[in-house]
Amino acid sequence: MDKKPEKESYAWVLDYLPYGHPDDTRPIYQRKPLVQAVGEKHFTLLELIPKEGVVPEPHQRVYIGEGERDLIDHVKRRIKYDELTHGAKLELPHVIEEIILENEERFVEFFNKAYSITPRLHMLELLPGIGKKLMWAIIEEKKKGEFKSFEDLTSRVRGVYQPEKLIAKRVEEELREENIKYRLFTR
Repeated sequence: MDKKPEKESYAWVLDYLPYGHPDDTRPIYQRKPLVQAVGEKHFTLLELIPKEGVVPEPHQRVYIGEGERDLIDHVKRRIKYDELTHGAKLELPHVIEEIILENEERFVEFFNKAYSITPRLHMLELLPGIGKKLMWAIIEEKKKGEFKSFEDLTSRVRGVYQPEKLIAKRVEEELREENIKYRLFTR
């Protein structure tokens, strides 16, 4: 039995388009405002329709789950990285980083639970800037006890600075590359 993929409940606004998508060829008076956003849990890129008279701000967290929504009328569709506006692409790394810092526990858990994917490749090596040497330093330090926070990780492992930026770069890479072999944080 196939389980339906879990839907996003919250999204973070990347860009607000008061006259819809720039590629829309309809006359301006027929276009509806659009919001481009990224999901909080699986980093799903989405196009949302805001409620009448609502102007969401970039970096704003909005509820898109089941039931009554305050700012968003409905989710229009999932979109690909290439469909993002220039402004949305510029905001994406910052918003991803904010999501990671807001949910730090979940991402610290990634460092605690990371494992070998193949005999020659470890999950940690998929993060930009982490090679074999740093991977082994993280694994050895984890044996002494699980990491409690990003601060704990950076203080215990020399060479790891701003782990949220490493994860954010990986998430953005997974969103950009459709045919990426291993997905750690996206679907």
